[in-house]
Amino acid sequence: MFNNKKIHLIGIGGISMSGIAWMLKSLNAIVTGSDIYETDITKKLADNGITIKYGHHKEMIKDADIVVYTAAIDEDDPERIEAKALNKTIYERAEFLGELSKQYHNCLCISGTHGKSTTTGMVSLIFLEANLDPTIQIGAMLSQINGNIRIGQKDYLIMEACEYVDSFLHFHPTGIIITNIDNDHLDYFKNLDNIKKSFNKYVNLLPNNGILIKNNDDINSQNVEIGYKGKIITYGINNNSDYMAKNITFNKLGHPTFDIYYHNTFIISISLNISGMHNVYNALAAFALSSDYINDFNIIKKGLEKYRGVGRRFEYIGTYNGAYIYDDYAHHPTEIKTALESVKNIKHNQNWAVFQSHTFSRTKEHLNEFAEVLSNFDNIIIAPIYPAREINTFNINEDMLVDKIKEKNLSVKYIDSFEKITDYLKQNVKPNDLIITIGAGPINQVAQKLCNNQ
Repeated sequence: MFNNKKIHLIGIGGISMSGIAWMLKSLNAIVTGSDIYETDITKKLADNGITIKYGHHKEMIKDADIVVYTAAIDEDDPERIEAKALNKTIYERAEFLGELSKQYHNCLCISGTHGKSTTTGMVSLIFLEANLDPTIQIGAMLSQINGNIRIGQKDYLIMEACEYVDSFLHFHPTGIIITNIDNDHLDYFKNLDNIKKSFNKYVNLLPNNGILIKNNDDINSQNVEIGYKGKIITYGINNNSDYMAKNITFNKLGHPTFDIYYHNTFIISISLNISGMHNVYNALAAFALSSDYINDFNIIKKGLEKYRGVGRRFEYIGTYNGAYIYDDYAHHPTEIKTALESVKNIKHNQNWAVFQSHTFSRTKEHLNEFAEVLSNFDNIIIAPIYPAREINTFNINEDMLVDKIKEKNLSVKYIDSFEKITDYLKQNVKPNDLIITIGAGPINQVAQKLCNNQ
């Protein structure tokens, strides 16, 4: 389908778009791209023969058979305007990724409000351990594949499938994991009921010989399978499920060991090399899906135990003056709560949370919940809100969050730049303290700056 097709990607440097570029190259397409700035991602693509220009270059559209753009590219972008004027075949990124997913015999989609990247990484390492040579696309950096994309054979595509703007409704899954469903992306969905409806539509994309893996402990996922006639496998800890984790213990780093039971019969013990109860759930989901394709439980165990996290998911960054530094992509109150539980499982003195809220709309929608969970850290620093695609029409600011937190914890302050935050931490943290930068924006630069100045 894509052999020798000329395909131009507007915004090629994005983590998903760059993955599409690699996939197209493996399918013998002729790929070009544009983006605003050169990055490590675009440089690697260019070094491998993909023509990339920076800025707007509508002349690149002329020879393209297909033009793909990301949702962040405005309608008045010169290249989009040119593509429309020349009557080119045009796809939004998720639509096109759906077309790509048709090229694979098994399209295994990992979905859910929280835990997608981690669970995708776990499934990926299991399939690699089984020598199944999967193609992988993940929304974070996985060290074992040296990035966010791996090109394998066409038998298996393992991909992270995001619900935002109903992106996942464009895909063609044969297997789905749903880790959980929660209130998020309310700028698009408006309410939880609409989110549930979208997940139900998504599940019904599965063929009757497909497989759905769902979290039986997640109340919002209870009716997600309505209308679907295929195979359903449940996992959980508290409610009776097909796959269950029992006898859960944690070591001093917060890494869990647990027994997996299938239909109340012991199967195997797993010892993860990442921390947190939430990762017991993620591992159960990965185990349940993999078991439908891989008969040897020891192979699944080895894959899970080789997993050491993806970038920015409670990632250990280093130290500063004897203080431990972590970074977490958490940008929803539930995710921050999970990060807090991981912090508490690590022995330390005082902890310092440096939080950058992601988008004005999310800050307003979850203001009370953000304040509630952040107040449980010992010390809280609020960074400037990261606007992403938004302008501030929401009557919200950082001081409102600070004031809410102060109702429960006075050890909070707003600092208006990363440089000032870094300086403040240098002056105040002590050996055996723990610092965690939290947010989906560039707040991880604070963690990197501290480590680089060690």
